[in-house]
Amino acid sequence: MWLNDQQTSDSAIDAYRASLLSACPNHVVIDNLFNADRLDDVIQVLQQPDNWKTQQHTYAALYVDNAEWQKASSEQRFVQRDVWQRQENESSAAQDLLSFLRGNQFMSLLSRIFNVQLTDINVSDPEINTNYFRLGAADFVAQHADDSPGREVCMLLYLNKSWQNNAGGELTFLGQDDKQISVAPLYNCCVLFDRFSKGSEHWVERLNAEYAGLYRYNVVSWYWSE
Repeated sequence: MWLNDQQTSDSAIDAYRASLLSACPNHVVIDNLFNADRLDDVIQVLQQPDNWKTQQHTYAALYVDNAEWQKASSEQRFVQRDVWQRQENESSAAQDLLSFLRGNQFMSLLSRIFNVQLTDINVSDPEINTNYFRLGAADFVAQHADDSPGREVCMLLYLNKSWQNNAGGELTFLGQDDKQISVAPLYNCCVLFDRFSKGSEHWVERLNAEYAGLYRYNVVSWYWSE
């Protein structure tokens, strides 16, 4: 089982929904939602040096090549991070978790929390919408909105054991009235948010220079409604 049953009771789901609706942006932070032992197996896979590829986006275009990246100004550079590469016909805990996150059980849980029916029926390539990312000290995710048409829910799950409080790497929401909201990328911390809600624009704080050898790992998964 991937989920921690104590965190998925009817009363827990009611509490998540109440927290979601009362926050600006509409979001909820859930600690220990997943089975920690199984996440340990995932981390062992992700910490291997293989299967990672640098990903770079500008505000004008996604997946730019190095020549386009070098031409872009610093103000136009939006994302630089590593993305995990799936291996065909290879089984691992990391790949099993990605499959679970797009499966009926987890999507049903999210549907109950957000009170909207989530489905991949109209998503042409669901797999590309759920994956692992890592950021080093030179990487960044600048302010943006996850506003692809039809997208309803964004989920982030952090996979950083013994994360240092002064390491940086917090997810920061714009919020409202200059009241930004930051979430530390702590182990087995899951963040769910409604991308339509006010103040949901967000970014990732850079890692502090003294942690140059550290990587920040997380899963990002986007979900659509019918």
